[in-house]
Amino acid sequence: MKVLDYTILTLVIIGAVNWGLIGFFDFDLVSTLFGQMSLLTRIIYAAVGIGGLYAISYYGRMDSDM
Repeated sequence: MKVLDYTILTLVIIGAVNWGLIGFFDFDLVSTLFGQMSLLTRIIYAAVGIGGLYAISYYGRMDSDM
């Protein structure tokens, strides 16, 4: 479970950095690296989105860690 959590956290960080770049500099790093809405770009966006939804479960687990 820890490997999954770290993987999801990494995906969420990638998404956050990408959105920060878009917001501050109007620069989409994922599209620049992998092409404008290419299959790989869409897979990365989908993985980040699913990771964000999974990360919601961290709130439920925070109480059990304290």
